[in-house]
Amino acid sequence: MGSTGQGRLISLDVFRGMTIAGMVLVNNPGGPPVYWPLEHAEWNGLTPTDWIFPFFLFIVGVAISFSLGKRVSERPGRGVYTKIVIRAVSIYLCGAAISTIPFFQFQASDAPDAVKLIVWLLFAAALFFLLLRRFKTAAVLAAAALAGIALMNLASWNIVAYNYSTLRIMGVLQRIAAVYLVTSILFLHFSGKQLLGISVAILLGYWALLTLVPVPGCEVTTMNDKACNLAAYIDRLILTENHIWRGGKVYDPEGILSTLPAIVTAISGVLAGKWLMKGGDASAAASASSEKANVLFAFGVLLLALGFVWNSWFPMNKSLWTSSYVVATSGLSLLVLGVCYWAIDLKGYRRWAWPFEVFGANALALFVFSGIMARILISYRVDGAEGKPVSLLGWVMQNVYLPLASPIDASWMYAVTFILFWLFLMWLLYRRRIYIKL
Repeated sequence: MGSTGQGRLISLDVFRGMTIAGMVLVNNPGGPPVYWPLEHAEWNGLTPTDWIFPFFLFIVGVAISFSLGKRVSERPGRGVYTKIVIRAVSIYLCGAAISTIPFFQFQASDAPDAVKLIVWLLFAAALFFLLLRRFKTAAVLAAAALAGIALMNLASWNIVAYNYSTLRIMGVLQRIAAVYLVTSILFLHFSGKQLLGISVAILLGYWALLTLVPVPGCEVTTMNDKACNLAAYIDRLILTENHIWRGGKVYDPEGILSTLPAIVTAISGVLAGKWLMKGGDASAAASASSEKANVLFAFGVLLLALGFVWNSWFPMNKSLWTSSYVVATSGLSLLVLGVCYWAIDLKGYRRWAWPFEVFGANALALFVFSGIMARILISYRVDGAEGKPVSLLGWVMQNVYLPLASPIDASWMYAVTFILFWLFLMWLLYRRRIYIKL
């Protein structure tokens, strides 16, 4: 069987690994063009890429059931809430670190790129050891990086500090942190039926807010307009345009109001976890039964169908995290978890899932450090054709992949190479039993 003696649900680890691998894959193409399944829907609509983030929030919900399940039967102490808050803050700060490290503007600073890169790598290494709780090593590396910045200034290079006035406040990990915090507290205080009622109220309320509440400054309020919908207006009002996603300009796909239905996505995972744990604790979830798998499949099909029906009145939209999108992707999450549960925990088919076990064991590390590497590949400049500077990513595409294939296939080949490179690095951690957890 796929479960361990400690009651660990291997199918959930595999589902997490599949999801984080998909997230890294779609975030790191070689550049446009890319195949449509690797792109988000332009606005309304649903592509396979749009499944990935709700899958991850669903998994967060299942994990909450397992990790906090025993706390429901007893009165949670202050220490439980402290751990929840610390973990949420840590996840949020990891998201911010991806954007802010190395704490200066790489292109605007005129020191040699190689020197700046060394400082960047020192900060990244410091973060790695900080997450491993090896605080002395992390402090030494951070001090070395800060000394590098000081030396660059002493060498009369102009080092431009990171512009915090444009720091994006929300983001993928930032949303995960907020959703984890709220969902964990709800889980500790409400029963499964109450959580279901809360979810229905949020989804219907969000539907009403986006369709009935007029947006100031807009002649027509409609979710079909990226600017003239309530979620985008609140993001511009509270976060301001300087602190929302630059690609959105007038909205943030991980904004404030749209985080409410994202909490429901996690609650759907909580309810799935409660079902898998029926009859006991986490060990009961690892005791596979066909009944548990069948219920996952049945509710998955039901929610998926309901989401597509609701889509006719309230279109699926990942950026706004619409209610129909929540229902449909929760259904897809149940179906994928059901398949993994049936194949791994019920039938024992586990060999195929090894790469995803490796990814799932260090999902946070994979997301954080692959994100930092992606920024380095875009920021670091080398001499390209005719001696013109190009990004390292551009150089690799021009000299390695584009001579081999068409642009769209070259982009795909680069993305696959990128994820395989990180599979090797995650395998090194996995084989040494090094796990980065918050």
